[in-house]
Amino acid sequence: MKVLLLKDPRDKDSGPDPYVKELGSYSLEATLIPVLSFEFTSLDSLFEKLSHPECYGGLVFTSPRALEAIKICLKEKSKQEAWSKSLKQMWNIKPTYVVGKATASLVEEIGLVPQGEKAGNAEKLAEYICSREKPNSSALLFPCGALKREVLPTVLREKGIALESLTVYQTAQHPELQESLSSYFSQQGIPASVVFFSPSGVKFCLQHIQKLSGDLINQVKFAAIGPSTAEALRGAGAAASCTAGSPTPQDLAAAIHTALRPHNC
Repeated sequence: MKVLLLKDPRDKDSGPDPYVKELGSYSLEATLIPVLSFEFTSLDSLFEKLSHPECYGGLVFTSPRALEAIKICLKEKSKQEAWSKSLKQMWNIKPTYVVGKATASLVEEIGLVPQGEKAGNAEKLAEYICSREKPNSSALLFPCGALKREVLPTVLREKGIALESLTVYQTAQHPELQESLSSYFSQQGIPASVVFFSPSGVKFCLQHIQKLSGDLINQVKFAAIGPSTAEALRGAGAAASCTAGSPTPQDLAAAIHTALRPHNC
């Protein structure tokens, strides 16, 4: 059976995409279609803040893109030297809170130690941070996207934990998205399952997929990587058949495998 994954392929240097690989272990044939494109912003401001760890109580990352913004900064030799020489060590004295393994691995790539990666979503990470941070301490620096959800900032604010957000990337629809979807459906037919990896993916893809599937849309099992994406599907009038228990290839593949099993098994 075929599964359509609405996400960017993993970097070619990093080997096969773990979601494709994990679904393959269940004999599911997965295809990736990039949904989003990103424009990085405020990079000078980001590095200026990173240059003053003494002003902050720690870091918060809920998206791999925020780490990509830092990696772009560090391509500049002088900034890389400053980071390696002292800044990295100064930040490592403080906590770096993250959601998910993908974000955690990118945190490790820049030399920091992630905490809270098993939280799985912003709500649970907020609870984790609240259990470890004291009210009225130094603000946590939160590089994020323009479309960030307000769950984490709201929960921390209610608990008196300061969070300084900085928008470091803008999200837009991938320029080749509709063409890629049309090509997939014409060449491979209607997939058994379509996996959404973000509320933005729901916004940009759902209607086009419904149109391409026509009368057979009810045969397609929609899957969500987490609760916020499942909520976006519900809001668009298309319930998720399954939601990954945590945003990992293993949990997602297991959930899809269960959802695609015939009811009489």
